[in-house]
This record gives sequence, C-alpha cells and structure tokens, in this order.
Amino acid sequence: MLDRDGYRPNVGIVLCNTHNQVFWGKRIREHAWQFPQGGIKYGETPEQAMYRELMEEVGLKPEHVKILGRTRDWLRYDVPTSWVKREWRGSYKGQKQIWFLLRLIGRDSDVSLRATEHPEFDAWRWSEYWVPLEDVIEFKREVYQLALNELATFLHHPARRHYPKARKHSAVTKQPPTVTPE
Repeated sequence: MLDRDGYRPNVGIVLCNTHNQVFWGKRIREHAWQFPQGGIKYGETPEQAMYRELMEEVGLKPEHVKILGRTRDWLRYDVPTSWVKREWRGSYKGQKQIWFLLRLIGRDSDVSLRATEHPEFDAWRWSEYWVPLEDVIEFKREVYQLALNELATFLHHPARRHYPKARKHSAVTKQPPTVTPE
C-alpha cells in the first residue's frame, strides 16, 4: 500500500527500559542494528500496527509496555533505487513513518526474538538513548535523528543531545545565566 507520493506507511518503535536505554536489534544474518519497525496494513491504525510489529519482532504484548509518546507527523526517508525491486521502480520512493516511544514495564525475559516463524532480529541489546547513528544504514539516519529528538521530550530527564539549553537569568538571585551540561 503506497500513498500517492510513493511512500509506504510504516511505524518505528523506540522501546526504552527504566534507565532510558533503548532496545537495539541486530537484523538476522546481518551486521546491521536498528529499532523495530514495519509496515501498516490496510485498515490498521498506526497504533495497531505498532502493537502487531512489537509482537512480531520483539515478542512483547501490549501489557508489557506503556506508550510514552509518538511523533506528531510522518517522517519520511527515500530508499536508494538500487534497493528497490525492479517492478516497483518509478512508483515506490520509500517509507513514511510514525514513531512511538514505549517504556518496557515487563521484564527483559519477556523479549522473544522467535515469537514468529520469520524473525527480524537474531540478537538484541540495551543501548544508550543516543545510539551512534553511524550504526544505522545511511539513508535512515536523518529519520532516526528526527525521531529521537522529538521523542526525547517524553522522557523524564534527558534533554536533546545536540542542543544544550541555557538557563535564563534569575531576577531574584541576580546570577548570570549558566549552561546546562549535556
């Protein structure tokens, strides 16, 4: 199912633990790490697709997670033509994604990469929220950065990694402004 601009609707999932570390899955038989993601089927809402993909790729059920937030709008990335099947060239441009930030309220042992007959990942780990973008395939990096920046606002403590916020001058204490460390 493509939209009129050639983008396939999709969901991305940033799953975090109580330490705000994120689930990072290794694609089966590859040395490529990524967040869980997958297509939205006809008639599904993004939230329904997210729960289906979460079960298919990570083996987690709705009772294992809490939704902390989602991106306001679709985030898009183009897929290089060389990656597109010949019969789709000219009509398929890439993916448009709604990203969800989830908190694992279950246990690590609830994760099951073999929940379906066609697993996506063969290994997983917890990584710091600001995972190195160099590990993400190049054409997805900007979308990952946009999603992480927008979703960071739903976490309790981390500020945006690349943009430290300056504190305003206090009229009561007459102290100069200070910069919050990253």
